[in-house]
Amino acid sequence: MADFLSILLISLGLFFFLVGAIGVIRFPDALTRAHGAAKSDTLGAALCIVGLMIKAGFTPVSFKLMLIVFFLWTANPTAAHMVAKAITVKKMTEER
Repeated sequence: MADFLSILLISLGLFFFLVGAIGVIRFPDALTRAHGAAKSDTLGAALCIVGLMIKAGFTPVSFKLMLIVFFLWTANPTAAHMVAKAITVKKMTEER
């Protein structure tokens, strides 16, 4: 059962990575591309890592993976916000 659940979560994570990559290619401007990439990468990485945690069982490795998920959930949206802010500032300076 744990193997099936871990494979399912890792597959879902890879699906979100694929959707994010398609979004980066298909979206019209930089802000929507950054938004699509940030959302799908955060969820895709978290699902893959949780799948790995289930596969590893209750070990020190799973604790380290949990710390990585926490770091991703903290850092990825913050980085995406900074990228979006930089894009917005650049657009505002180009309009002047």
